Amino acid sequence: MDKKLALIVEDNSLLSNLFSRALTDIGYDTLVLDDGRKALAWLLQNAPHLILLDMHLPFVSGNQILEEIWDNSRFDNTYITIVTADARMGMELGDKAHFLLTKPVDIKQLQQLAQRLKNEPSSSSDHLST
Repeated sequence: MDKKLALIVEDNSLLSNLFSRALTDIGYDTLVLDDGRKALAWLLQNAPHLILLDMHLPFVSGNQILEEIWDNSRFDNTYITIVTADARMGMELGDKAHFLLTKPVDIKQLQQLAQRLKNEPSSSSDHLST
């Protein structure tokens, strides 16, 4: 079985490396992009299984990324997880994401969530929480 790809959009390199290592340890391939502009450009051609999306990014915000991908059917099988220190913002955008993880992120919780999703297809109409 092919490994699932997780896109990590996070401008804090310590966090993105930690998230990448945690997901790699449970069998994901990962790609880290450190700003919203790079993420949008990459997402024009690709649809990962899982996106970990920070809201406060350089150049293009996480909210703008959500707006661009939410109604695009290419992402019907992509789980979108907001990762933010701003829980209020995360809750406001919750209808555009499947999950919300509040920083500081519990790495075990991230791994358990990602492991659960690894073999499941998603639907853009399913909104879940952790």
